[in-house]
Amino acid sequence: MEDLLIDTQPVSPGTHKRIDIEVARLPSGTVIHMPVFVYRSKNPGPVVMLSGGLHGDEINGVEIIRRVVAGKWIHQLLAGTVIALPIINVYGFIHFSRDVPDGKDVNRSFPGNPDGSLASIVASIISRKILPIIDFGIDFHTGGASRTNYPQIRYDKRDLKGAELAKAFNAPFTLYSSVIDGSLRATAAQMDKSIVVYEGGESMRFDMLAIEEGLKGIRRVLKHFGMIKVGASSTYKSIICANSTWVRAEASGLFTFLKQSGQEVAEGEIIGYIHNPYNLYNIPVLSTVSGYIIGHNNIPLVHKGDALFHIGYS
Repeated sequence: MEDLLIDTQPVSPGTHKRIDIEVARLPSGTVIHMPVFVYRSKNPGPVVMLSGGLHGDEINGVEIIRRVVAGKWIHQLLAGTVIALPIINVYGFIHFSRDVPDGKDVNRSFPGNPDGSLASIVASIISRKILPIIDFGIDFHTGGASRTNYPQIRYDKRDLKGAELAKAFNAPFTLYSSVIDGSLRATAAQMDKSIVVYEGGESMRFDMLAIEEGLKGIRRVLKHFGMIKVGASSTYKSIICANSTWVRAEASGLFTFLKQSGQEVAEGEIIGYIHNPYNLYNIPVLSTVSGYIIGHNNIPLVHKGDALFHIGYS
């Protein structure tokens, strides 16, 4: 086995190393780095990327990767290599923001440009220095502001390796999700690299279930590919949702939910209410399909058209 080169720094088989890739500087002159943790077995095997913080406010993924890095087991790989990036978007992370300071989304800026916008610079680093050396990856995300996603794995159903990864991960829910132009997954796909997306919890809030399911999924994947000896047990089989739809508010008002993420619902079932603050109306929220709630809105004040429940179905 040869040394693995990341940002011109070699990592030999059987060793581990932290590599700080320089991104840019703050206006104060402080250099911002993107830490990359590399763990290599002495034996050949797949090179797996575990990434978090592509959106800076999605901290459950950051915590999942942090716990992987903190665990002693990651130093004892039987085969292959793990490349762990706890925070891709360091700028968004330190500003409690999904995006970088110029307002651009890194996950819509791939493959990036080293001479482009800040988001494009960050995307370019991943595209040039990380993606070419991996075989596949798992990218960790959460729901948006005040929206919870129940633990789920997403992959493009045309991607056979992605299907294998999703099955091995065995999240509570598995969703088909097409690749979006300008995303990390889109650029990886162009390089013939498979990346699946894990979603769990909401932004700027720890969700212990999402964190624990994410860690278990990582261990299952690495065990599946013979990279570790002991995986993680599972008491369920992932529910596959070939389709999904949003139930939206039919009126503005105060929203309360009767059902929440992870629960099964029937078409026409009352799953919440929207109340007028002055008791002028009380409107039931009905499920439009039979399936499972895979995400829900936690904000009690809603406007007509706001997304309330994300429902997955076959």
